[in-house]
Amino acid sequence: MTPRPLRHKRTTLALATAVAAGALLSTGLTSVASAQTPAGTPGRTTLAAAPASLTAAARTSLLQQAQADSAGTARQIGLGAQEKLVAKDVVKDADGTVHTRYERTYAGLPVLGGDLIVHTSAAGKTEGVTKATGAAIKVASLTPKVAAAKAEQQAVSLAKDAGSAQTAADRAPRKVIWAGSGKPVLAYETVVGGLQDDGTPNELHVITDAATGKKLYEYQGIENATGTGKTLYSGTVSLTTNLSGSTYQLYDTTRGGHKTYNLARKTSGTGTLFTDADNVWGTGTASSSSSDQTAAADAAYGAQETWDFYKNTFGRNGIKNNGVGAYSRVHYSSNYVNAFWDDSCFCMTYGDGSGNTHPLTALDVAGHEMSHGVTSNTAGLNYSGESGGLNEATSDIFGTGVEWYANNSTDKGDYLIGEKIDINGDGTPLRYMDKPSKDGASADYWSSTVGNKDVHYSSGVANHFFYLLAEGSGAKTINGVSYNSPTSNGSTVTGIGRDKALQIWYKALTTYMTSTTNYKAARTATLNAASALYGSSSAEYKAVAAAWSGVSVN
Repeated sequence: MTPRPLRHKRTTLALATAVAAGALLSTGLTSVASAQTPAGTPGRTTLAAAPASLTAAARTSLLQQAQADSAGTARQIGLGAQEKLVAKDVVKDADGTVHTRYERTYAGLPVLGGDLIVHTSAAGKTEGVTKATGAAIKVASLTPKVAAAKAEQQAVSLAKDAGSAQTAADRAPRKVIWAGSGKPVLAYETVVGGLQDDGTPNELHVITDAATGKKLYEYQGIENATGTGKTLYSGTVSLTTNLSGSTYQLYDTTRGGHKTYNLARKTSGTGTLFTDADNVWGTGTASSSSSDQTAAADAAYGAQETWDFYKNTFGRNGIKNNGVGAYSRVHYSSNYVNAFWDDSCFCMTYGDGSGNTHPLTALDVAGHEMSHGVTSNTAGLNYSGESGGLNEATSDIFGTGVEWYANNSTDKGDYLIGEKIDINGDGTPLRYMDKPSKDGASADYWSSTVGNKDVHYSSGVANHFFYLLAEGSGAKTINGVSYNSPTSNGSTVTGIGRDKALQIWYKALTTYMTSTTNYKAARTATLNAASALYGSSSAEYKAVAAAWSGVSVN
């Protein structure tokens, strides 16, 4: 089977109100740093700017304080009288610096593409603001010229590749201010639901101008990784379970209460919690049975390792950093060759693949999917265009990080994506980080048209950057796998190691990227992160610049 990108064709469609899998954003817009000062001190080699581990109570307290102070913060950073801030996330560094991420409203309406990050020193002084858009938020009128019912009809007709799909209205579109591109305007956000052509749930967000009905933007809210597998992937592992009476449950109370459920071929609902009498889960072989425990064991292991990776590498306490675990659903649909993360259920979902005998539960797939949740709850990178490529690459980068972290002898760490699921049927991986174009479709380097590619292919630029930053250019063998990574400018890049590269990407994602970050802005964000962590004169900072230049992002 050859890999194929996501398609937006729906076979069954319904309308839902906006339940975004992450913030609504736009592509191709550079993050604007207002009075932005890199937090790093030249020559610093300590990790004082690394994120500190926050308890759920401490994080909640910081968010509540930020919200209580939001009116004063809005005035201090120069927002208009009708603009208000809504605290969404907070990161506190080891040196006490606090990075608070806000969404905005205007006259009570959500501002899509108006998110920003306020950087505050340990002494409480505002050091800078990173904005998704530099445009002033102001519209001439809050009264739409297009009726909501008409906007709903337009959204359905404008949904790409809708074909002959049947539709039904669930709830009315919501009024918003669209600030994702150009001058802010009054708009409607409508979500077209149902199923995509491969059975994946559909959340196509369509933004239409409330004055003209013109489509301003659309993006897919369900974030997928495509593949199929022939084996189960992680061998015999230890799982944390729960004993209830005389019955064991696939329920991990030590990691936010993560549970693994059986959908038994259904496509909706939570499913049934997996239980067992002897606490031995699965057989280590694939089965077409909809009650098979082996896929569930893989899913639970992936969730376990991903939680530990984020906790022990970055001090992040779960996907939302609030100590609450997501849940996993296996045996989704029939012959479903995919897996996906969905913010609306805060869950991972896995199909059983072709013939219902190849569950898509490999370790890097699990890490990839849950990392979509982390992105959604931090930068909220839009799943389209350049920001969509960065979104996918972030999941590939951290999914790879999970695989290395797990140190599993059956599924060793590498810079190959989906190598265990054998989607091509010939043993080759789904994607390559050292030279992404080896998959036949991904981009090695940035170009002005890279945002037109499917997000799984435009991700190649950032994947290539990360590999160069971690391992450097040229031919080498790492953990038994041969790589040969080129550069667009013929330069030689010296890597700084995977651990440092992961710290830089995570800090950039959580404190410097916004909903409108494109590749140029990602360069700025990672340089800011390297400066904060290691100093602006450090080898790490210079390596970030060199790696981006090596993929034509200057």
